[in-house]
Amino acid sequence: MTVTIYDVAREAGVSMATVSRVVNNNPNVKPQTRKKVYEAIELLGYRPNAVARGLASKKTTTVGVVIPDISNSIFAEIARGIEDIANMYHYNIILCNADKKKEKEIRVINTLLEKQVDGLLFMGGTVTEEHIQAFQTSSVPVVLCATSDVNNNYPSVDIDHEAAAFDAVNTLIRHGHREIAMISGTLQDPANGYSRFQGYKKALEAAGIEYREDWVRIGNYRYESGVEAMKYFLDLRKKPTAIFSATDEMAIGAIHSIQDAGLRVPDDISIISVDNIRMASMVRPLLTTVAQPMYDLGAVAMRLLTKYMKKENVENPRVILPHETILRLSVRAVKED
Repeated sequence: MTVTIYDVAREAGVSMATVSRVVNNNPNVKPQTRKKVYEAIELLGYRPNAVARGLASKKTTTVGVVIPDISNSIFAEIARGIEDIANMYHYNIILCNADKKKEKEIRVINTLLEKQVDGLLFMGGTVTEEHIQAFQTSSVPVVLCATSDVNNNYPSVDIDHEAAAFDAVNTLIRHGHREIAMISGTLQDPANGYSRFQGYKKALEAAGIEYREDWVRIGNYRYESGVEAMKYFLDLRKKPTAIFSATDEMAIGAIHSIQDAGLRVPDDISIISVDNIRMASMVRPLLTTVAQPMYDLGAVAMRLLTKYMKKENVENPRVILPHETILRLSVRAVKED
C-alpha cells in the first residue's frame, strides 16, 4: 500500500501540517520534531507526492527541453550544460527528441506544456510560424537555445553563425586559397544553413573572390552528405583547392571521400568547418574548425530560463556567445605555381 503523509504523521506523533513543513524544508520546526519526522519517513519509506505538491504550489520544478536530434553530439553536449544548471537550481529535465521533424516538434511542445512544465527550452531547430503559434499558447517562459526566431521575439542564446563562417573561410583565404567550395546545410535553416552560407559568400566578396554557384552543394549536416558532396567536387574538371563545410560531421565525410579517391588532406585539398565536435580531434588529419561553446550554450540558456521562471531581472534577453578558430592539421598554405 502507498504510504501517505497521514501515516508519517501518526508514526511520528505530529500533525500532517508539521510533516508538510518538514518535507518542504520550512525552518519553523523544532530540531527534535524534525528528527522524529525524518525517522518516521525512513522507517515507512515515504516519498512525497510530487504531483500533489505541484498542484498545491502551481509549480512542478520541471523544465521541458525539445532537442532536434539526440544522436547528434552537438545537442548532447548542449543538453549536458542545460542539465548541470538545472540541477544547480533544483529543476528536473524532461528531454524530448523530435527527429528534426517540424510536426513532431510542435507535438512535443504541446505535450510538454500539457505536462505543466515551469519553462520550455527549444533547442537548435528552425523556428517557423507554426512554432511561434505553439509558443504563444504557453503560459510559461520559453527560451531558444542554439537558434533564434526571425523577429527576435523570444529570448535566445546562440553564436553569430554568419561571423563564424566568415572567420572559417577567411582562414582559408589567409592561407592563400582562392578556389574555395562550400558544403552547406539547408538554406531554410536560418542558423546552421543560411547564416553560414551568407558568411561564406561575404568572406569571398571581402577578398575579391568571385562566388560560383556550382561550388556550393547542399547537405543535411550528416556524414553521408559530406561524402556525396565531396564526390561531386572531385568529379569537376576544375577542382577547388579548399572546402568550407557548414558542420564538422559533413567535413569528416568529405575528408574520407578525398582519401578514398587517393588524394590527401591538406596536401591536395584543405578543409575547414564549424562546431568542434569531439570527432574533429579524432579524425586524421585533425580537423581545423571554428568552435562554438556547446556546453556554455546549454548552461547559459538554462540560467536565462531560470531568471524568467523566478521573475528575476533580465538585462539582455538575446545572448550571443563567442566562437573560436581551432587551428589543426586539415588546412595548409596553397602551393605557389
